[in-house]
Amino acid sequence: MQRGGHRVEIAVAYERIAEQVLAEVKPGRGLHANVELFAAVVMELCGIPRELMTPTFAVARTIGWTAHAVEQARDPKIIRPAAHFTGPAVRAR
Repeated sequence: MQRGGHRVEIAVAYERIAEQVLAEVKPGRGLHANVELFAAVVMELCGIPRELMTPTFAVARTIGWTAHAVEQARDPKIIRPAAHFTGPAVRAR
């Protein structure tokens, strides 16, 4: 069993499935599962009740959403920054 218990194992399994489906549906795009997949597991492990998970997530994202709205009000073009991971290579499990 991985650290974090059964919920983490399930999330990792779903992540693998999601990335397989994304690779089939959008080949060559290098798409990955959203952070929300593991955010829910982390919140549950922290003892946050399920009914507070969506509000907790939304409050955490509000500042970013607000910044995007302010940027878009100044300049109406859509901003889609590219991110490239520069950290160490992922280890095999």
